[in-house]
Amino acid sequence: MNITQAKEQVKDAIEAYLATDAKGRPLLERARQRPIFLVGAPGIGKTAIMAQIAAELGIGLVSYSMTHHTRQSALGLPYIVTESYGDYEYEASEYTMSEIVASVYAYMREHQVDRGILFLDEINCVSETLYPSMLQFLQFKTFGRHEVPQGWIIVTAGNPPEYNKSVHEFDIVTLDRVKKISVEPDYDAWRAYAVSKHTHPAILTFLDIKKNRFYSVQASLDGKSFVTARGWDDLSDIMRIFEKLGKTVDYDLVVQYVQDETIAREFAAYYDLFNKYRDDYRIDDILAGKADREVVERARSAEFDERLSIVGLLLDALGEDMKSIMFDTDVLVALRDDLRAVKAAVAQGADGAERLEAVRAERLSRLELSVAAGTVTADKRDKLEREVEMLGDYLRICQKAPGPADEKFAAVEAWFAEGASTMAPRAERIEEALSNAFSFIDAAFGDAQEMLVFTTELTSRVASARYVAQYGSRSYYAHNSDMILSERQSDLRRRVEALDL
Repeated sequence: MNITQAKEQVKDAIEAYLATDAKGRPLLERARQRPIFLVGAPGIGKTAIMAQIAAELGIGLVSYSMTHHTRQSALGLPYIVTESYGDYEYEASEYTMSEIVASVYAYMREHQVDRGILFLDEINCVSETLYPSMLQFLQFKTFGRHEVPQGWIIVTAGNPPEYNKSVHEFDIVTLDRVKKISVEPDYDAWRAYAVSKHTHPAILTFLDIKKNRFYSVQASLDGKSFVTARGWDDLSDIMRIFEKLGKTVDYDLVVQYVQDETIAREFAAYYDLFNKYRDDYRIDDILAGKADREVVERARSAEFDERLSIVGLLLDALGEDMKSIMFDTDVLVALRDDLRAVKAAVAQGADGAERLEAVRAERLSRLELSVAAGTVTADKRDKLEREVEMLGDYLRICQKAPGPADEKFAAVEAWFAEGASTMAPRAERIEEALSNAFSFIDAAFGDAQEMLVFTTELTSRVASARYVAQYGSRSYYAHNSDMILSERQSDLRRRVEALDL
C-alpha cells in the first residue's frame, strides 16, 4: 500500500487500541494489541506520518532510532540488591529502567500527556546482543522488567534488507506478534501530501511530467544513487528559503537533496525553464486580467510540459491568497467564539478585561503545552499564536476604552467587526483573479486537458477547496458544473456569513 493508506491503517489501529469501555478498560486487552511494524523503502515518509498522526489525535510522540542502542541502554544496567527468604539472605541482580521506557515517563511528566505513540525506527537493525530481547518486547511491551506505560501504543518501522545491510529479517515467531504494514513508494499519494504542504510548484510540475523520477535507488560503481520523497520534501523547503533570500538554486544545491546526478541535472535545468516561464508569462498580469494577445498565443502553441508549468504557476499564486484568507478566517471564527463567551459574561456583570485576560491565558497555556508536547500541527500552532496575539490586542483596547464595562467591551466588538469586514472584499479580489485565470486558460487552451487539470487541482487542494466551500466562486462553478461541492460543503460556506458577536 502507499504511505497515505498506511497512515490511515496506523491511525485506525491506534484509535482502536486506545478505545475503552464505560469503565475505562481497553476494548482490546493490552496483551493482544499487536505492535505495528511499518516496512518500506527509506525516505518515503514512515517517520513523518507518526508526527502527523500524533498531532491529529492530540497524543504524545516519543521517537527512537534503534540502531545506536545496546542491550544495556535498551534493557537497563544491572546492580546488586540484597534479598531474603526466611532467615536466608542473598545477593541478586536488578536492572535500572530502560532508557527508552524512562524517556516515555519523562515525556509524560514534562508535557502532562498520558497517552501517545512510542515509535521505534529501524527496529530490524538492532545489535546482535539486543535482538533476542525484541521478541519479549513486541509480545509483552516490556524492556527487561519495565513495561511501556499504559496508554502508549508501540509503532515500529524498518527497511527491507535490500536497502540496508544491517537488517535482521524477523522470523515467523516474531512476525506473528506484530501488525505488519508494507509500504511502497507512490507518487500520487505523496503528491496529495506535497500539495497540502505547499511544496514548490517547480517540483510538482516536474514530477507530474516525469513521475518515474519521484523515487529511485540504484547501485553504481561510485556507490548508491538515490532519490526519495524525503529528498524532494527537504529540497522544496530549502528552495523556498533560497528564493526568499535571493540566493541561487542550481544543480550544486539540488544534488545535495536529489542524490542522483542525472535526475538532479534534469530538475536543475527544468527549474531554470520554470523561472523563465514565470517571467515570460507574467503570472501577476494574467491574474489581473492584463494578459496580452502575444502571451495567449505563445501558451496556445507551447508544448505540454510548458502548458503544465503555466497551470502550476497559476495554481501556486492563487493558492497563496486562498491559504492566507482561510487562515485569517479560521482565526476570526475562533476569536468570534471567544468574544461571544466574554460578552455573555459581561452581560452577567463580569469585568470584560478580566474575562479577556482569562481567555487569553487559557489559550496561551494550551498553546505552550501542545507545542512543547508536539501534539499540534504547525498550521494549528500558527493559528493559536495569532488568536492569542489578537486577544492581547482586544484586552488592551478594553483596558484603554472609557466608560462602564459594556461600553468598554463595545470598543472590542467594533475592532473585531472592522477586521471581519475586510474578508468579503478580499474574497472578491481572489474571485476576480480566479476568474481571470479561467479566462486565460480558456482562451489559450479551450476545453483541453489543461482546463481539466486546473479545475481538478482546485477541487483537490485543501486551501482552494476550503475557500470555494467558504466563500463560493462563480467562475469555479461555471467551469466545474460536474464537480459541484456537496450540500455539506455548501453549509460550511455559510459559517462566516456574519462574523458578528
